[in-house]
Amino acid sequence: MPNVLIYADTVRTPELRQEIPHAVNDAFLYGETDGRRFAVVRSLEVARMREIEGLEAIPEEELGLDDLQADGMSVAEAHLELALRACRRFELDRAVIPPGFPTELADYLRAAGVELSVERDLFEQRRRKKTSVQVEGIRRAQRAADAANAAIAEMLRGAQIEGDRVLLEGEPLTSERLKAAAGAAVTASGCSAEDFIVAHGAQTCIGHHHGSGEIAAGEPITVDIWPRDAATACFTDMTRTFVAGEVDDELREYHRLCKAALERALEAIRPGVLASEVYRVAAEVFEEAGQPTLLSKQPGTVLDEGFFHRLGHGVGLEVHEPPYLAPAGEEIVAGDVLAVEPGCYRQGFGGVRLEDTVLVTDDGVEVFGGYPYELEP
Repeated sequence: MPNVLIYADTVRTPELRQEIPHAVNDAFLYGETDGRRFAVVRSLEVARMREIEGLEAIPEEELGLDDLQADGMSVAEAHLELALRACRRFELDRAVIPPGFPTELADYLRAAGVELSVERDLFEQRRRKKTSVQVEGIRRAQRAADAANAAIAEMLRGAQIEGDRVLLEGEPLTSERLKAAAGAAVTASGCSAEDFIVAHGAQTCIGHHHGSGEIAAGEPITVDIWPRDAATACFTDMTRTFVAGEVDDELREYHRLCKAALERALEAIRPGVLASEVYRVAAEVFEEAGQPTLLSKQPGTVLDEGFFHRLGHGVGLEVHEPPYLAPAGEEIVAGDVLAVEPGCYRQGFGGVRLEDTVLVTDDGVEVFGGYPYELEP
């Protein structure tokens, strides 16, 4: 195994959170060499770091922080030198780094003779197979997503249809009101969702339009939510589409296609299968119904109707991470967690999207959650 260096915090950097299970807001140096793992941290983090089996926690003072600052170095300059001293202590003269490694620190270490090379794939592959702890975190996040959808469905069931308007307790029902209820349900479940989608009508066709304004009777309402578990920082990703009032025949057909594509995709996913093959199986459902997909898209053209996006993506410490279920996808492995999200749309009218997050097992998939798919809440 190559030597590894990461300099980041664990709140915003999945490469480091994969190795360090604690939430640490301040950036610090983490390294691996000759079977040893180390972290150079502030004194207040040492105790927590020493709880991690096999990790050597080194206080910054042990590498001379106080002397460096007494000599007039700024905190930023001292951290560069501390990283170099850590490399020398562990006789680390070459290492691989993730793409987000700070350029300033890379330049400093390289100038001192440490060879660094960016290895995006290595760090992505380290995160592919989810640990049992991460899987439990995703389960908790999924329960929060289920609760959010249930809160929205309850509001829709309690709404009154007056012509084209949807009213709840005498006031127009809006994306904002539905978002507030969903957000409260996520928080009550012990998770967070800083942003999510409750789009309606033509908004449902506009990529990741997060939704706003008054909801009309009979139009689609797409709820796409990706809660994050507090303990593990892992996400889930889930989409359902609802309608308040009568369901249009075209929308019902879109829903039928999405449900069929989702079922075919889940049947096809197993270790060793190419993600591109899973995409093809799902896309053919739409192609057979005359809907365009990336399979039939001509090079250089822009597709914005039918099933115009990829089928899904990996989920974990990022809500979008490898592998990607697309026409050029890589091999699926046991331990992958995948979001599978077929959709069908017509610009100016609206669309339907259904999404489940699944764990790839040795012989298929386990679906997280079990919220109903029906358009009518």
